[in-house]
Amino acid sequence: MPEPALPADPCKDREKSQACLTIDLDALADNWRLLKARARGAECAAVVKADAYGIGIGPAARKLAAAGCKTFFVAHLAEAEILRKVAPEARIFALNGLPPGASSLFARNNLLPVLGSLPELEEWVAFCRADGQKHPAALHIDTGMNRLGLTPPDFPRALDLIEQFTPALIMTHFVSAEDHSAPRNRAQIERFERACAVFPPMRASLCNSSGLFLEEAPVFDLTRPGYALYGGNPTPGSDNPMKKVVSLDALILQVRDIRAGETAGYNARWTAHARRRLATIGLGYADGFPRSASCGAVGAEVFAGGVYCPVVGRISMDLSIVDITDAAPLKRGDRVEVLGDNISVDDLGAWAGTIGYEVLTNLGRRYRRVYVGEA
Repeated sequence: MPEPALPADPCKDREKSQACLTIDLDALADNWRLLKARARGAECAAVVKADAYGIGIGPAARKLAAAGCKTFFVAHLAEAEILRKVAPEARIFALNGLPPGASSLFARNNLLPVLGSLPELEEWVAFCRADGQKHPAALHIDTGMNRLGLTPPDFPRALDLIEQFTPALIMTHFVSAEDHSAPRNRAQIERFERACAVFPPMRASLCNSSGLFLEEAPVFDLTRPGYALYGGNPTPGSDNPMKKVVSLDALILQVRDIRAGETAGYNARWTAHARRRLATIGLGYADGFPRSASCGAVGAEVFAGGVYCPVVGRISMDLSIVDITDAAPLKRGDRVEVLGDNISVDDLGAWAGTIGYEVLTNLGRRYRRVYVGEA
């Protein structure tokens, strides 16, 4: 029996949840293909941690696997176990390393920890000895982040331990790949190349999303894009080469006119300077619309009635108020664009004094979610 066609308005039932998130999985796959082309022959993996940056690890991983992606990175074991059920044939790395006592869980599910300390290496080796197998794992080298990873003083002991398991990958992570002028990029590349020369030959990985657009960065054997897959701009300050993946619209619940001198929202933080028309939308900080994007030096806007409409007053838990005075006539039941063709995740992140990564990974669970192009 054929599947029903997607309705012309995929969010036609949005009144049940008051906001609708549309996720374009075809755009996600196209973004992966673009990044694969930039990898210049190296394998292109996909980072799907944090529920695939908020869009849903199941639909995202299935679509990426159908597009040809064979290797995935998540943050920790719980995510890896979820992903294994979705992608039974994939190679899955857990970036946050090996939690104490978790070795058997990794091995049982054919998951690879990214080992970034001597205690992790020692525990993994002890498990391999007890199990009688050299289970695979990756090595994380710290080249300047000072977060996770082995440092040069750890190398001699690591070399002793590495003979007792199967080293599947050596990797590091850029600190400032999005800043092409940062001298630390070259310094990190050189530190990583020296580390690779110390250890036995194995596949190497350096480039994240922005690293793939850093001309001086070697791609090595495997690249690990994340943010750019989901439509985030890997080249801040330049045009975004990626396709938009997420769109978010919210319903207008009420429209009202107010006089000059009247206030709106909690604590009366905004005062009308003249007669204004306001719309209350069904979207708040509980839905991932950042409270910090209201009443700032540069506050958030939505797009409605052909113009950008500023958010006024405090964004509250479930509701926000926007000034629609200059928009074409709008009424209860109309929608406003929060993310989409006119407003990117990077735009909203900047308005909130944060980054698009945080916007994506906080996309609310109360939305009606519509997936376009599911694999």
